[in-house]
Amino acid sequence: MKSLVLQSVGSCLRYHDIPGDGRPLIMLHGLGCASSSDYPRIASDPALAGRRMVLLDFLGSGFSDRPDGFGYTVEDHARTVAELVTNLAPDSLDLYGHSMGGAVAIVAAALLGDCVRHLVMGEPNLDPGGGTFSRKVAAMPEADYVAYGHRDLVKAARTEGNGIWAASMSISAPYAVHRSATSLVAGGTPTWRELLYAMKMPRTIIFGEASLPDPDTERLPQQGVGIGVVPQAGHGMIVENPGGVASALRAALR
Repeated sequence: MKSLVLQSVGSCLRYHDIPGDGRPLIMLHGLGCASSSDYPRIASDPALAGRRMVLLDFLGSGFSDRPDGFGYTVEDHARTVAELVTNLAPDSLDLYGHSMGGAVAIVAAALLGDCVRHLVMGEPNLDPGGGTFSRKVAAMPEADYVAYGHRDLVKAARTEGNGIWAASMSISAPYAVHRSATSLVAGGTPTWRELLYAMKMPRTIIFGEASLPDPDTERLPQQGVGIGVVPQAGHGMIVENPGGVASALRAALR
């Protein structure tokens, strides 16, 4: 695992830089998750064999630092992604983000401009309002969530059999999860959907088959955004069918 001390924050961002050919694929995780946990199985899949991939843990998650003075908004995370990319200095790159990571990928792509050749997202947050999980977290005051809400959510996830996500959540900073969830509910200005529609590079959104029907499968192609579907999976596609995600990524990056 590699480290980068972010000059803008003074904290350490950590990531796996998997050697390979071609444009690097920057992989961004969802709320309460970590790329170091979510993506090794996908990165090692034959569908993506030989490709360079960067698996980034956001600040507050996984192996990265947890500065308590950081904002942890989608825009804050996107700026750290842009700083990492600037440090890696590739001529061009591809971006993939799942759920919250999809929103971060959109904002990061807007910051990075023409060097982003493909933008791929797995069921991203596009509009204000968040999702079921982020709304539940953001509904609590931060102090209450830090005191007991985070612990209760981790316990509930373990009870429901979602052990991998519970493990990622248990090492995430509670204040980071709360601030990121609050950002997802508030949305961005312009909205992440508006930013996505204004972009010109090839863009694809991947859905889990169990998440369908979804009105965006009809709306997005009208804006030039491609659609992919991972069979035998829902929103948790990374765990439920990692090989299907790898195949959908390969198709989107062609």
